[in-house]
Amino acid sequence: MKKELREKWEAVIGLEIHAQLNTKSKMFSSAPNRFGDEPNTNITEVCTGQPGALPVVNKEAVKKAVAFGLAIGAKISDFTTFDRKSYFYPDSPRNFQITQFENPIVGRGTVFADVDGVKKEFIIEHAHLEDDAGMLKHFSNFAGVDYNRAGAPLIEIVSEPCIHSPQEASAYAKAIKAIVQYIGASDCNMEQGQLRFDANISVRPKGDTTLRNKTEIKNMNSFTFLELAAEAEIERQILLYTENHHKPHTDVIKQGTYRWDSETKSIILMRTKESAADYRYFPEPDLTPIVLSKEYIEKVREELPELPADRFDRYVSELELSAYAASILTLDKTLSDYFEEALKYSSCTKTVCNWITVEFAGKLKDTGNTLFSLGIPAKHIGKLVDLIDKKTITGKIAKSVADDMIKDPKRDPEEIVNSNPDYKPVADTSTIEPLVDQVLSNNPTSIEDYKAGKKKAFAFLVGQVMKLTKGKASPAVVNDLINKKLDS
Repeated sequence: MKKELREKWEAVIGLEIHAQLNTKSKMFSSAPNRFGDEPNTNITEVCTGQPGALPVVNKEAVKKAVAFGLAIGAKISDFTTFDRKSYFYPDSPRNFQITQFENPIVGRGTVFADVDGVKKEFIIEHAHLEDDAGMLKHFSNFAGVDYNRAGAPLIEIVSEPCIHSPQEASAYAKAIKAIVQYIGASDCNMEQGQLRFDANISVRPKGDTTLRNKTEIKNMNSFTFLELAAEAEIERQILLYTENHHKPHTDVIKQGTYRWDSETKSIILMRTKESAADYRYFPEPDLTPIVLSKEYIEKVREELPELPADRFDRYVSELELSAYAASILTLDKTLSDYFEEALKYSSCTKTVCNWITVEFAGKLKDTGNTLFSLGIPAKHIGKLVDLIDKKTITGKIAKSVADDMIKDPKRDPEEIVNSNPDYKPVADTSTIEPLVDQVLSNNPTSIEDYKAGKKKAFAFLVGQVMKLTKGKASPAVVNDLINKKLDS
């Protein structure tokens, strides 16, 4: 699509994010809430919708929902109820879902996310508790239903239509994921379907403030798919409006529910869009309202851990990391906790961050591994940086030590250095001085540049000496010798 055409239109996106809560049991039954077990083993009468089976609310799921609401600065409903949402599908054994329609547990809240270096505010309309459906499994000539997931507890987080690009949608979704992980509400394993996105998308001419017909793209479990699907749908709608500019816009885009096909990189219609009336919501007769006291809500607030936004601010203001580096760390709780652990063994915050997010990430990029999958302890990263900081090894040697750590993930970097004579920096002045003389003799122009005030010339001379010693010379000794000779 031509840039000129795209710039005439504005995307309007609202996200519904489903996060599966990591409680031990399901939302309304005592069945285990566990992934990967044999099909149809983690079930009870409630999960499978047996006549007369009565649901009981999971207290821990309620607590996790309250914690999320407090984390986004939302009002927590002291009176919250459940409703039945009717729909017929093989993975819904009761033919209705127990959800919250009239009185959701979490009200309006706010989330901030970094979008291309700019901090943006996103509004959450509400969040509510509900239970999940089962899973349809398709085989060569038949299909089956696994009800192990049926009844798993979910928190559905509904944004206002305040998102205006695929990049904003992805940034907002990542911010939500971080919050949910930090408060310990969900593991957010996207491969296991623990975090899924539904995107409601429409477009309108720039300057127009009305909302046009939207389409919904369901069940995306990847930030990449979210961006690709949103981009494809935005372009599709713009082209349809452009080609049918003589028609009323209500006749051009019909509301419908779609899925994203990652192979064809296109959206595929599943069904025409239902309205709330189609779901025939009515109060759940088998569950009483939940009444939350102020004391209970404040107790949950007191138990909140450091949230990603607070940790980001601390990394920037106290640890003096760049906003970019702080964002990479804090958006991934596992990575951020790993960084925190490494800092117990080194006070060089920027260097530790660089080794985790740049050096090791670069070495592992094409291997399919990560620091976590390899099992390299965080303290070993801290120790490696400490060896550099104490000038026990040079940065050049450290790269080789890192390679050895990848080959043998459990091996301590101190042990690696002590057992390899090649990893001992050369600090003997009598060995290094002839090389310094050689470099100075071969680079008179750089000496003149340095004396003319060009600092890069000094770094060049140091680099030439380090090159001759294959990175083994002590940088401090090299710097000292060059300084003395240039001053004389």
